[in-house]
Amino acid sequence: MNNERYLQAVHFSFGDSPAMADQLLALVLAGKKRATCGALQSYYDDNEPLPQAGAFNVIEDGRGRAACAIEIKEVSILRYCDVPEEFALAEGEGTFEEWKREHRDFFTRTGEFSEEMKLVCLRFDVVEVFDAPAA
Repeated sequence: MNNERYLQAVHFSFGDSPAMADQLLALVLAGKKRATCGALQSYYDDNEPLPQAGAFNVIEDGRGRAACAIEIKEVSILRYCDVPEEFALAEGEGTFEEWKREHRDFFTRTGEFSEEMKLVCLRFDVVEVFDAPAA
């Protein structure tokens, strides 16, 4: 990993388990996932700045190892009930109905779900894939 380029990058993994992190990372690396979203409230709760277009993030696998770098292309804040089908499909996780069900389940597990909840919706491009560490 080019440490200097991503020194200020936010590092994160997807989901709420190592298995989910690996599953969603695989979709990114396969070119199927080019969007993601998270609860706006969680940024406030964790005292984290909102993502900005043009910023780089490093996606980690389920074991916390850097797997790839992304560049955020677009950030929007939408209510769950207003997320358009086109955005949900860009998340690469199935049909629009599957997206709604899976995200409802995820946000319910994390204690945040509401049809009116605000989501931080990101579109991104992968800019670098890092070598996998030796097993």
